[in-house]
Amino acid sequence: MMLDTSDLLDGHLLSADLCIIGAGAAGIAMALEFIDSGIDVLVLESGGRVEEPDTQMLYAGSVTDEKLHAPPDRYRQRRFGGTTTIWGGRCMPLDAIDFEERSYVAHSGWPFGLEELQPYYPQANRLCEAGRFAYTIEEAFDRPTRPMIEGFSSSKFTTNTLERFSCPTDFGARYIHMLEAARNVRVLLHANVTALHLNSAGTAVNTVSVRDMRGKRCTVEARWIVLATGGLEVPRLLLASRDVHPNGIGNQHDVVGRYYMCHIAGTIGAIKINKPLASVWHGYDIADEGTYVRRRFALRPQTQRELRIGNFVARLHHPRITNPEHRNAILSLLFLAKYFIPYEYRTRLHGTQPTTFKEFLHHVRNVALGPFDAVAFAWHMLRDRKLAARKFPSIIIKSKANLYSLDFHAEQEPNPESRITLANRLDPLGVPRIQVDWRYTRADVETVTRAIALLAEDIKHSGAGTFDYDPASIETELTRYGAYGGHHIGTARMGTDPRTSVVDPNCKVHGVDNLYIASAATFPTSSQANPTLTVVALSLRLAAHLKRLINARADSTDSASRDVTEALSA
Repeated sequence: MMLDTSDLLDGHLLSADLCIIGAGAAGIAMALEFIDSGIDVLVLESGGRVEEPDTQMLYAGSVTDEKLHAPPDRYRQRRFGGTTTIWGGRCMPLDAIDFEERSYVAHSGWPFGLEELQPYYPQANRLCEAGRFAYTIEEAFDRPTRPMIEGFSSSKFTTNTLERFSCPTDFGARYIHMLEAARNVRVLLHANVTALHLNSAGTAVNTVSVRDMRGKRCTVEARWIVLATGGLEVPRLLLASRDVHPNGIGNQHDVVGRYYMCHIAGTIGAIKINKPLASVWHGYDIADEGTYVRRRFALRPQTQRELRIGNFVARLHHPRITNPEHRNAILSLLFLAKYFIPYEYRTRLHGTQPTTFKEFLHHVRNVALGPFDAVAFAWHMLRDRKLAARKFPSIIIKSKANLYSLDFHAEQEPNPESRITLANRLDPLGVPRIQVDWRYTRADVETVTRAIALLAEDIKHSGAGTFDYDPASIETELTRYGAYGGHHIGTARMGTDPRTSVVDPNCKVHGVDNLYIASAATFPTSSQANPTLTVVALSLRLAAHLKRLINARADSTDSASRDVTEALSA
């Protein structure tokens, strides 16, 4: 059932067994698991079904170093479906090594291993519409497939692991009809949660305060609360709820908001393949179920341990778009069309540096000299990306000179000094805005530096070609775009010790019996992988845990009632 706060009376009280705050990938995945469960579920969503500027601006905040981090209202969507309404759809699970406590990665280690999430990943894959849970070439294909680079071999990197791509699926649009039809699930739109109120002992959430943009107030009472917002909004709400604990909920040891991670990413160098053009395949394969998949260079776990560095993957990439010296009509067309590309991808493709008039004219000249290439590419993007239900995931350009750059994506080390705090300014609903102070470490730079050096060595020694780059430029390249996209991770980390974590292995906030978190905020480490698939898997695991807990409580209550009835009848 879909409801709207505007249809309720001011001061309305809503009750439920389970209240889920946030209707993005995590919140919707959880709500779907409770359909027809006999458990009364209420989902609170701040926005409506489309983007609304005044609601979106509730995400606004300040950034300590604007060169390193985008404004907080970017890369996130405050509406039904959350950021799945704008995501790129890249899906992959975490690797087993990501869960390990590694002496060379500070503050690493999950309270459980990959095997704990394995039962939930296939269902997460289905919800994300990313095809089968098969993440190697051998698992995904019965037929032979082309190698990335013929003749390339390495004992340090694999080239058979995959990233899969969702449609990309907007969870709101895809699953709204199921939630509308559910008799035991209510979704309340325009329901901005402004505070969580604890009992006097601080051991449970009693009520949830809700307001819409017109000032109408509602109150929610629920036995169980799940905070299913993103990695920036989770610490904001915990820190802002200070009526019992002056430092915020779950923050007795000043951990909430710390260990803020994204990913370390960039594009670097020139890879020249010394083989025929047909020997390189850096594009997408299509799995039997129609899903786009792509291979990449992935640093082997044993190499990570030997070199004491973090996780790392990389892909062959086209030359930097902004430099017209590439003389490529398609790349110049993309440059000229940059203002028609969403901010999130425009920043990644074009950076933020201004363009001179001379460079602009050079791009125009490139397009004029290759009009047929430009038109063919424009038609491909219109047909296969803009109009297709399952969109072509990204820009793939075959180099006529077998010349590429390297696009890398690496794990960021957890750092307690990288953090989200509350600013002094309030939003229109009276909630403090956030201050983002994202930082990287020397270990992050070392991971990329050593991995790239290894790859350059393997490309050369295998006879595939050469990889030329300036080692001194690595730190500049990995910070060129700052914190990568919408991967907001680690700000309410999971662990067994309340002194160094915010939630326990079941994602329950330490010391608060009925408050749980379903978000990448709970990840102790970032891996090399985009977080969405694991967020969904973790949310499904939490849903299963809560079902057992709620049903056990109900069975206990029924048993107690039967005992009383029998005693009275005796």
